[in-house]
Amino acid sequence: MIPTSIITGYLGSGKTTFLKRVLEQSDRKIAIVMNEFGELKLEGKLLKGKNVNMVELEGGCVCCSLAGEFELAIKEIVNTVKPDMILVEATGIAEPDALVTLFQQSLNEVSLDSIITIVDAYGMIKYPVLGHTGRIQIEMGDIIIINKIDLVKEEEVIDVERRVKEINPRALILKAIRCDVDIKYILGLKMDHFVKEHKAHEVEEDIFSFTTKRSLDREAFEEFLSNLPKEVYRIKGSVIFKDGDSYFINYVIDRYELEPLKADEIKLIFLGRDINKKREEIIERLKRMVS
Repeated sequence: MIPTSIITGYLGSGKTTFLKRVLEQSDRKIAIVMNEFGELKLEGKLLKGKNVNMVELEGGCVCCSLAGEFELAIKEIVNTVKPDMILVEATGIAEPDALVTLFQQSLNEVSLDSIITIVDAYGMIKYPVLGHTGRIQIEMGDIIIINKIDLVKEEEVIDVERRVKEINPRALILKAIRCDVDIKYILGLKMDHFVKEHKAHEVEEDIFSFTTKRSLDREAFEEFLSNLPKEVYRIKGSVIFKDGDSYFINYVIDRYELEPLKADEIKLIFLGRDINKKREEIIERLKRMVS
């Protein structure tokens, strides 16, 4: 059976960054299944490599609405790609217990090696109250990587670790900057997993998108990002500026990065609790920036 690991963690915690680290350190043939909430096939472009095969499932959550499609994707990978390992990056709003049940009951072709949970230290300090999904992600982790420790104070890292241990005292905990960890401590653990029956969950976050074929003024866009409503937790997508340069934008809470990416349109996905009440305001501000 092919060993498979689930990469979970809340929105913007660093799951795709962790996958990059694995690909940098491994020479094995890897298949990656990415689940995006919202129709956005961009992050897969950032993970291309000579030993990588990608499958992207978008528009829903693999723990609920896309469970059947996910099962078919895994079986097709096993039969056609025959990788050395499979890595599943679940969307930030997915609960991994349902995937564990699926592995145990329906996917005899693969073995669940481990559940790796990425925790955003900065996010836990800024938003200390965990929602149901974030708590389940920590509870289910065999390995928990407390990421972005460079963005918080030393005593805050200690506090985040304490809170994580209160939720999951059995997990191996690693601390990292940009998920820079040694993968020999992460993969090949062959852990046992026992879960309660998963109940379909309502998504706690609102989501909407903005798309245009036109370009943005960079200075105005950066000003826009620095003055977003507090309800906006996450933005990702493609942006094109007036000088012709295009990027993948990764915005989490009040910080963002731009990574060069070839794109032929602007497409931004916004996520956060109760952001729909700010949707018209945000869309109108973006429209005033395009040319």
